[in-house]
Amino acid sequence: GAVEVSVRSPVACWFSAMLYCFGGSVLSSLMLAEPPVAFLAKGTNIILASSVWYLVFYCPEDIFYRCFAFLPLRLLVAGMKEVTRTWKITAGVAHADSHFKDAWLVMVAVGWARGAGGGLISNFEQLVRGVWKPETNELLKMSYPVKVTLIGAVLFTLQHSQYLPIARHNLVFLYTVFLVVSKVTMMLTRSATSPFAPVEAALGHMFFGLQKIPSKVKGEGAASSNGSSVCDPSSSEQHHDGVKKRQAKKTE
Repeated sequence: GAVEVSVRSPVACWFSAMLYCFGGSVLSSLMLAEPPVAFLAKGTNIILASSVWYLVFYCPEDIFYRCFAFLPLRLLVAGMKEVTRTWKITAGVAHADSHFKDAWLVMVAVGWARGAGGGLISNFEQLVRGVWKPETNELLKMSYPVKVTLIGAVLFTLQHSQYLPIARHNLVFLYTVFLVVSKVTMMLTRSATSPFAPVEAALGHMFFGLQKIPSKVKGEGAASSNGSSVCDPSSSEQHHDGVKKRQAKKTE
């Protein structure tokens, strides 16, 4: 975990935290062939993120962490983070359009990377901490923030290309309200289930034939268990018949 790394190697812990905070900027810069270290030029942001990192891991008696473990403060910080996510998505879409005019896929990809870069490069961030878990790849099993950021990137790309008949400020307001409300609700109910789960299951079953638990596996497992249960009585009956025949021969 991060706590062990903070004790063993503060430099690796700091670099990991910066990747998580500014991963969107790093990833989007790489996608547009720009310097990935450009985020380091914003000294104010680096100082602020580094100060929070230091207080979280090295504050005496974990006072800073305990203060923000208070639920109202956690809800406030989570809401502010979702507002920032919207800004990052819109900035990424506009930045991609300035490089590739009306390139939908590029705009969606860069907006997605800018808004959810910390999650998309989580495997590299784990490597910095000495952990390798390829099964946690976001493309294999997307988390809710990555999914909702992708949806936002698509919506803002359509709006930016004037294919979505809604003003930009209205879309920003509605999308941000949805992010904040859904995040706060998930935190209050302590639910890790994505609000899109029913829609994803329906669309996955409709277009790709996806099922939560394959029925074939269930059928094969049931058949094998039933077969074994059937074979056991028959084999025992054959064994008893053989014993009876041998006893009859002995008596003869």
